[in-house]
Amino acid sequence: MATQPTYSNTPFWHQIFDAPFKTLPLEELSQHLDVIVVGSGFTGLSAALTLARAGKSVAVIEANDLASGASSRNGGLLGPSFHKLGLAGLEKKFGRETADELLKESLRGFNWLLKFIETESIECDLKHCGRFRGALKEKHFSKMCQQAESLAAKLDYPIEIISKSQQHTEVGSDKYHGGVVYTKDASLHPAKLVNQLIERCQDAGVSFVSHAKVRDISQTYAGFKVQIEQRCVEASAVLIATNGYTGNLTRPLKKRILPIRSSMIATPPLPKELIDSVSPKQRSHGGTDRLVFYYRTSPDGQRLLFGGRALAYADKPDEYYHFLRKNMVSLFPQLQGVAISHAWSGLVAYSFDHIPHLGLNNGLYYAMGYCGSGVARANYLGHKIALKMLGENGDTVFDQFEFPTKALYNGHPWFMPAVLHWHSLADKLGL
Repeated sequence: MATQPTYSNTPFWHQIFDAPFKTLPLEELSQHLDVIVVGSGFTGLSAALTLARAGKSVAVIEANDLASGASSRNGGLLGPSFHKLGLAGLEKKFGRETADELLKESLRGFNWLLKFIETESIECDLKHCGRFRGALKEKHFSKMCQQAESLAAKLDYPIEIISKSQQHTEVGSDKYHGGVVYTKDASLHPAKLVNQLIERCQDAGVSFVSHAKVRDISQTYAGFKVQIEQRCVEASAVLIATNGYTGNLTRPLKKRILPIRSSMIATPPLPKELIDSVSPKQRSHGGTDRLVFYYRTSPDGQRLLFGGRALAYADKPDEYYHFLRKNMVSLFPQLQGVAISHAWSGLVAYSFDHIPHLGLNNGLYYAMGYCGSGVARANYLGHKIALKMLGENGDTVFDQFEFPTKALYNGHPWFMPAVLHWHSLADKLGL
């Protein structure tokens, strides 16, 4: 009988959380606040910090452990997160001027976070490693190169074209047909970034309440009455920063996002020779697969972290453990005998137009829909929505787009497992 694999279902990143963050008992929360932020991920933390430093009284309310969602569970890949349509597709859909601004805004968000980390002296294992993206099919290679070259010509975003004959200098797999290196991309430790954002928020006077669910938000003549568990608190403004965890509390927003489960596995520490055989330059990596597999080494360079979309909506670690491990070994047969130490997942949120959105909905501020690339986007747009709340310049190119939904969609993506299984099949068939 096969032995059941043993691994931790706690994210590899969470090893740094030796003790819980200091939070405020709900009963001690001020009766009136300038701003209540619902959600303690990157969006909420970035916004809370900006608001508090501007002199606002701010409380962040979290239904679970602080920052326990995707912000501290993701792969820690940092890049501009350009729209999936590429420059040509964006120009066809939105026109040249808007397409250019969408690309520039994405790069601004990336550069903003890099500058913020530097200015704040945040220790989060930031590494300017570059990213290699491989072409899984020969026909993918020329299109990938064309898109990358068009971006490099339009923006300050240099690339290197890697032929199939050269790719073993970048990645230890025969599966690819060449690829592109995006030399400015970076990686970091997401939980360390979260940790230091919380510390800076607390230093700025932000109150944190965890394990407290917001039950109701009702508008009053002076602002909002917010019911947190059995207690009601008044706030002049409310920010919804729940992204993939947006629920029935804000049903109009829930109907506009597609929560998708992203999963990851981590190996134990491996011999340097084995790590080097997979990732010679310790870049971040990905391919042209529809299921968006991505991988990188841990900050200490000793483990391989491998992620992708989970095929089920619920958290089913035994399923994504086997699914991710199978795909990891398919790319890297040299890892066939390697164990897995951690397997975990979290919810990301896609919008129907693949564009992030921020603004006002029924009087509530919001920012969400980062389409699986939230490290830069969530931090940047959390800052931007806070500026809007302050009446300062929080304008972005995303402001011009309506936040779309679909007829009959109620916020529960019951159809996504079928869609993801189709993507898995399409990857196998090379479609």
